[in-house]
Amino acid sequence: MSSTASSTVSTRRVLPARNVLGSLRLPGDKSISHRYAMLSALAEGVTRLQNFSTGADPHSTLACMEQLGARVSHSAEGVIEVTGCAGHFQQPAAPLDCGNSGSTMRMLAGLLAAQPIACTLIGDESLTRRPMERIRKPLSAMGARIDLTDGHAPLTIRGGALQGTDFTTPIASAQVKSCLLFAGLQAAGVTTVHEPVRTRDHGELALRAFGAALTRTRDSVSIPGGQSLRAIEATVPGDLSSAAFFLCAAAIFPDSNLVLDGVGMNPTRATLLDVLRSLGLRISVMQLSEQHGELVGSIQVSGPAEGLSGATISGALSAQLIDELPVLAAIAPYTRDGIQIRDARELRVKESDRIALVAQNLRAMGASVTEHEDGLDVPGGQALHGAEIDSGGDHRIAMAFSVAALRASGETLVHGAESAAISFPEFFDLLDRVTER
Repeated sequence: MSSTASSTVSTRRVLPARNVLGSLRLPGDKSISHRYAMLSALAEGVTRLQNFSTGADPHSTLACMEQLGARVSHSAEGVIEVTGCAGHFQQPAAPLDCGNSGSTMRMLAGLLAAQPIACTLIGDESLTRRPMERIRKPLSAMGARIDLTDGHAPLTIRGGALQGTDFTTPIASAQVKSCLLFAGLQAAGVTTVHEPVRTRDHGELALRAFGAALTRTRDSVSIPGGQSLRAIEATVPGDLSSAAFFLCAAAIFPDSNLVLDGVGMNPTRATLLDVLRSLGLRISVMQLSEQHGELVGSIQVSGPAEGLSGATISGALSAQLIDELPVLAAIAPYTRDGIQIRDARELRVKESDRIALVAQNLRAMGASVTEHEDGLDVPGGQALHGAEIDSGGDHRIAMAFSVAALRASGETLVHGAESAAISFPEFFDLLDRVTER
């Protein structure tokens, strides 16, 4: 059943498949893992976390929290224990290295903004290209002093007493929202964040889990300052963004049958399931439960005998699916009616210019595609052939085109495949496990 073989350290060979069958349990959700790591470090007491994300990014967050005075231990059973700082971080001895993680840099800036210490946040070349002005402006309005280089990292923050703010995010961003809520938790007065489009609410649910009070309206969330946090015990749900690759792999095979156990089913993330269902994927959700405000369930899916239909993704839908758009675009040639994506300009400032790379790699595989400033048109009814894929060092591009390669003719070489370890180091092994040849 082995689908792939390493050609070099950074290139993965993916062969065509006959079907996708089996069951998997996925590593912990990255978005939740980041937030639990940060809040456990700020809280009082010892937090125990099972199924913490195996991706590199949340471990960059954990390493930063250790530099700030939290104690982190890893048990043989895979449990991570974080002994918190009871609200008071220590001055780090060196810059805080966020690696490739924009989530770490943006949200940690909010956590640090109220602390009476000076910190410099650095990252790799990709992270240094990503926009940070979006957090500097609101945090500065609250009283933090932040220095950037042309709107980018390195980011130096001199924290201190903050005043609550009322801020409308110009771009829908769960990271910016969490950043401001983390700052507002420690500020004087109330901080309110208004969103043009409702984004994932893992930050709000995590704050509540650790004992904070906040209020939510249809398009805003408010948090009173001066609150302290207490440690929790939690199991991190399986990552739905990681599940997206396997769901899309199952979707393109008419006789597929795949079960994913213990997956996070947060309604602000489960839009992906609605879109895949509209394309024709048969989806059953089983054993639904709630853990610290997060819905968790098992998903059984099978591909439609008549094939996938098509979709137009725009407006609020694009914001809610921003991480899943690359893999949806990658399988669009296999649909009947194609997939059109608009209002997704944010894809151009992720780990790579994802719009450009998706278009480039689809063309390399023989597809016709039209690129727009804010999206893509990918016609359906197209056959793809194996090709050399340029991941651009972007984990989601590497994984998306490994899925598209399963239905292509001939072998596909995914260059930069090691970038998948940023979010999902087990990806290729798990893909092999459920791929039938």
